[in-house]
Formats: sequence, structure tokens, C-alpha cells
Amino acid sequence: MKKLCYALLLLLSLKTQAQENITFQKPTSEILALADFIRPPQIKMSSDNKWMLFTYRSTYKSLEELGQEEMKLAGLRINPRTNMESSTIFYNKIGLKKIGQQSEETAFVGMPEKPSLSNFAFSPDNNRLAFTNTNESGTALFVLDLAARTVKQLTAYNLNATLDAPFQWLGNSTRLIITALPKEKNALLDPAKDLPTGPVVSTSEGKVSQLRTYQDLLKNPQDEQNFETLVQSNLQFVDLEGTISKFKDKDIYTGVAFSPNGAYVMVTTITKPYSYVVPASRFPQQTRIYDLSGKEIALVNEVPLTEVIPKGFSSTRPGRRSLQWRDDQPATLAYVEALDGGDANKPSEFRDALYTLDFPYTGAGKLIFKTKDRYAGVVWGNDKYALIHSQWYDTRNAKTFVVNPSTGESKLLYDRNSQDVYNDPGTVYQQKNALGTYSMYLDKDKVLFVGKGFTKEGEFPFVEELDLQTLKKKRLYTAAASELQERIGEIVNPKTGDLLISLQSASVYPNYYLKNMKSGKQVALTTLENPFKSLEKVHKEILNYKRKDGVALSGTLYLPAGYDLNKKEKLPLLMWAYPREYKDKNTAGQSTANPKEFTFPSYGSFIYWVSKGYAVLDNAAFPIVGEGKKEPNDSFIEQLVANAEAAINAVDKLGYIDRKKVAVGGHSYGAFMTAHLLSNSKLFAAGIARSGAYNRTLTPFGFQSEQRNFWDDPALYMTMSPFVSADRMKTPLLLIHGGADNNPGTFTLQTERYFQALKNLGAPVRMVILPREAHGYVAKENIFHLLWEQDQFLEKYLKN
Repeated sequence: MKKLCYALLLLLSLKTQAQENITFQKPTSEILALADFIRPPQIKMSSDNKWMLFTYRSTYKSLEELGQEEMKLAGLRINPRTNMESSTIFYNKIGLKKIGQQSEETAFVGMPEKPSLSNFAFSPDNNRLAFTNTNESGTALFVLDLAARTVKQLTAYNLNATLDAPFQWLGNSTRLIITALPKEKNALLDPAKDLPTGPVVSTSEGKVSQLRTYQDLLKNPQDEQNFETLVQSNLQFVDLEGTISKFKDKDIYTGVAFSPNGAYVMVTTITKPYSYVVPASRFPQQTRIYDLSGKEIALVNEVPLTEVIPKGFSSTRPGRRSLQWRDDQPATLAYVEALDGGDANKPSEFRDALYTLDFPYTGAGKLIFKTKDRYAGVVWGNDKYALIHSQWYDTRNAKTFVVNPSTGESKLLYDRNSQDVYNDPGTVYQQKNALGTYSMYLDKDKVLFVGKGFTKEGEFPFVEELDLQTLKKKRLYTAAASELQERIGEIVNPKTGDLLISLQSASVYPNYYLKNMKSGKQVALTTLENPFKSLEKVHKEILNYKRKDGVALSGTLYLPAGYDLNKKEKLPLLMWAYPREYKDKNTAGQSTANPKEFTFPSYGSFIYWVSKGYAVLDNAAFPIVGEGKKEPNDSFIEQLVANAEAAINAVDKLGYIDRKKVAVGGHSYGAFMTAHLLSNSKLFAAGIARSGAYNRTLTPFGFQSEQRNFWDDPALYMTMSPFVSADRMKTPLLLIHGGADNNPGTFTLQTERYFQALKNLGAPVRMVILPREAHGYVAKENIFHLLWEQDQFLEKYLKN
């Protein structure tokens, strides 16, 4: 209690420190050569696997782009000019290649000038590609005819993409439904000029609720009006000639889904009252079914304002949820209801139930299946087969059932720990059906699973056949061990055995191939070049080791190009990590690290510094295990230190490092980890903590996977707060944070207050606030300066 009072008094008494003015800097040439690269294109396949879409964009955004006008409302960050979320990524060029062609085509007649493209979607018949373009006046819809290579603009620059994709293809591929701005749109209010008409009042009805520390919420009536102005749309149809027809008038649309036969539309809207304590996703909602003329068929769901959620991550809201069309039926609605009232703490034999509802979508639904744990999804097959998943968060237990949707008969297929990667059965293959939707591929009673194939010996992706009647399995294909790592993208044709795969190595950039799993024959589809040539000769290996309690650990070790493994020069070591919670030691010790995975340096790791003579242990395993009734955080700090000590010992045993020159770093929860390690051990010479949370009393209703709140266990929250142990911090620490962090719990204040405490207590600490950045960093100026800061810091405290 004494420490709590001390921490709170210190927090209240701290004053703003003098700040250093510094211009943006660039890192040294070795790091700049890796950071200033041309980003290879992203690739999207058409649903018939005949077309490859290549999308190109700048490697980074600019600080100017981040500085565009932004409204922070109801948990959203909206650009009022573009009518999109301000974090939207735009592409400036596209390419198109038909399977079998030698090269991609990038010249299309009718493309907009200075394109800023997004929201790419192939038509159901795969003859066209729809996308949006954004300019200074807004966002418009364009369609590319794949065969003719011609582009046509279908709408004005008046689409609204603030809550969902601004368009969707109809099943016949001749029309799209769009969310368009109302012609009569209210002007946005300026809180500095439009004076409030009264105070803001909040009340509590005395119900317990475990709410996260959400950011960017509504604060007053002006915010409410601006929120409505920005998110309201009209629903309209547009054909391929650009002819617009009305569907539904102005409303706040959050979801539009056509029935598989295209006859009905399920539309979800937000209604009042709005909330000042939860984001828009928790606002009241109504879901209705309409025919294509706009006639209402039924109100199928009405969700009240959800400000109160029972304690526990497996708690959920009561009433219908997970509304969806059944993929294997023309127009059957499916939904889930909580049988325990949504309260995970309430004893109940069954937690959830899956129902279906047919036209006219009124009355009680047909019960399909009850789950003892929380419903976690369904894959529809036909009237005889569906796969239904359930999961319970606390135990990580995941089950899959083979269910007959007609009779309700079921068989347990899998009962496993969801974190057990070595026994992951993979994902069932789904194929486009006669209705144009995707349902489980069935060959009589047999289905196919595609798995990643992680094992103790390495990564061996596979295709497996499962008989749903007998539950017998047959392995059809397993990727062979080779110098290149093979990964299965998808099954192209289950009858012929054609697969879409990628091949890569530490120095070979991933490229796509068409491979026949029966003959082994493969044809190259792409020839993307490695943009990081200077890392080709870097030594890379997976290091496996154990911590003192026997838990198996791993990390990816990088040594500089030309490093002599025999002479073993002592290098400074940089360790990058992120703690993860587990419920048993066996799954905690499993590893997905792969020495044949392409080495892709980014600001999110220390890999850059292998080019400057450092040894780097990337993605060092930091499991936090809580077996049985014990929670992982009951021994969080002890396990952190044990993980770090085991990692340093493992690299030191090889003779590669000077263990007096070791630095640790991490982002978000990894930053939280870094602060704890520096305060509670003497293992490190320096640390870099980015965008972290350091005072857990500011996240009092849980954090990460912690379900206990502050008042359940005040001592835990104090122990888990690096802020409280700031007086023990004597190791140099570089604190970095985005100036506009919107992640729950890691608001920029966390770093500012932690820095002030450390500074006043005499710790060697430096704080860098990157202007306009959210939780992840995207602006070129900021990222280059970040790399410069880290480089200067490491040179000072590790090399000199």
C-alpha cells in the first residue's frame, strides 16, 4: 500500500521536463541501405486461380500523409476528406498476369491520374476487378475489364468507407452495392467555435463491467453529431455502365451481406443511444433482411448498447450474434446465442448454441448444435456435414465437431490445445460452389485439410484427406525437406492435385509456383528479386536451448557476414522479444522458428544491426507459463528473467558474444518486458522499449490476457508496473512512442510519465516521441529517425 501511495503521488507531482529540439536524422549507410528499399508487390489471386493481381505501393508513408486532417470519434480515426479510416494504405500501381503468361501487364486504358488505389475485389465471375481511387475530393469506384485491359469509373468521388468496404459485388457480376455519401450532408462542427449547450453527464446503474481502456471515444454532443455526419451513407446499386439506383436511404451501415442465391440482403445498422465509454462496435445495432427491391422482410436481430460485459475473456453479450448466411444453402440464416447469458462466470452445462432460420426469418430458429465452450466458428458443407469449432480461453482448449445440420448428430473430431502447433490439423479446404459462395469441399464423405506442418524437425506443409464418416485420415502430400522452404498457399484443383505454393530461403525472396502434388512438377509464376542483397551472406541459425525449469526455448541467431565461427570474436548481442502466455510447458516449448524463412529486416526488430557487427537474437522465446490453477502473471517477472538468462547463456556458450555487452528490446508488450528486465536483473547493458505500457493502474480492468482487475489483486498490478519499480532502474534505456498511439492501454502518456519518473530518479534514460505515429510506425521520416536513435544509443552503450 505504501508503494501504491508513493507511485500515485509521484505521478501527480511530476512536471513536464524540458525537451530537446532535434531535426529528423537518417541512420548510417549500412542500415540505410537496408531500410531504404523498394517494396516488392503484394499478390492477390482470383477465386478461379487464373489471375494474379500485383499491387505496388511506396515502402513508407510520409509525415505529410500522417498530418492530413483526422477526426477521432467512437474508437475510429477518420479522414473527413477521403471518407476513409486515416490508416488506409493506398497503392500507386497495379499489375495483372494470367497464369501461363510470361510477364505481367501494368498498362490499362482509363486508369486515374496519380492513382491512390485500395479495396481490390475480383468479380464473382473473375472477368473484372473493382477498386477505389482516392483524390483530394473523396473516393470513387472503378472497374477494370481483365480481358480488354480497360478501366471505367462507375461513381463520383462520393463513396463512404469509414465503417466497411464501400462496395460489394452482387453474385451475377453485373452490379455492385455501394455506400455513398448523402447529398445533403451536415457540416462538421468545430468544438472550438460551436459552444456546448450544457455539461456532459455520465451515470452508472451499479452493474459490474470489465471494460478496456479504449481511446478516441465520443466525449460530447458535438462529437456525436460529427460521428453521424461522417459515417452516414445511402445504400445504392450501380451497374457496369455507371447507372445508379436507390436501395436504402441514409443510415449508419456497418454490414451488408447477400444471401448465396442473391435474393436477399442482410443489412446491419448502428442506432442510438451512442456511448462515451465504448467504441462504435459496442453501439446498439439492428439487423434486417430485405429483398432486392428494398422491401423489409424481417428484423432478425436487435442489439442494445453494450457497455456492460461480465468479467472474463470468455464472456460475451447475450442475444443473437455471429449472424451469417449459410454458405451451402440458397438463403438460410445462421446465428449463435449464449446459453449462459453471456457470463463466463455463471455455471452452465452449455455455453453457446448455433441455430438456423429460413424465410420469412421470423420466430425461433432451428437448433443445430450446442457447445460446452464458446462457439468459435463453422464451416458449412451440405445437409449432412458441417464442422463446428469451440474454444475456452482460460484453458486454451479447442474442439472441432463433425455435425449433421439436418439431424444434429455429432462426432468429436479434434480436442486439442489451441497453442499446440505441432499437432495442428490445419484448415479444411473450401471450394466455390454452385451458389457462388465457398463451402467445404466434399468428395462423397471425404474432405481435405491443408496444414502448416510444424514439427520438432522443421516445417513440412501437408495436404491430408479425412473421411468424415469414419474419421480416418490419409496423408496425400507432405513437402519434402530441401534447401528452400515450401509453403502451401492453397489447393488450386483437388481433382488433379494442383497446388499454389511459395518457395523461399534466408536469402531467396518468396516466389510463387504452380505445383502438382502427384507428379512433383512445378511451374514458376513469379520472379521477385531479393531487395536485401547485403544480408545474403549473413549467418542465420535457429538456436534451441532450455531455461532452468526445463522449458524449451528458441530464437533466430544472426551473425555478421564473414564472421569466423572458429575464431569466435566476441560481439555485442542484441535480443528482440515479445512475451506470450501459455497454460502448459509443452506447448510453451514448441517453436515455429525456421532458418529457411526469408530474412526480411524491418524497424520491428534488430536485424538491421547484424550489418554493423552485432550478433542478433531475434524473436527470442519468452513464454510465461501458468499451469493448472496458476495464472501466468503470478510469476511473470521471475519467468522473464529466466528466459533472458537462458538466451544469453545459450549464445555465450557458443563463444560468440561478450555477455557484458547485451541489449534487449521490444515493442508494445515487448517494451513492458524490457522495462521489467532492466529493473529486475543485471543481465543487460542497455534496453530499447517502444510504445509500451508501464503503469498497470492505468489499465485497471485487465491487460494482455490478464483477466483479474486491479481491485481483485492490487499487489499483482503494482508488481506488474515498471513505473512502481522506477527507483531500481539504473540501466540505460531508450524510450520511444508514437505521438498519436491509439492502442488500448499504450497511450503516449504511459511513456511520458515513465520517463519523467526515471529522469527525476536519476536513471540514464532518453525519450523520443515520434510525431503523428499510432501504435505501429509508418512515416519514412520517423522510421529513419527511429533507426538513427537506436543506432546512436547502441553505439554509445554497447560498443564504446
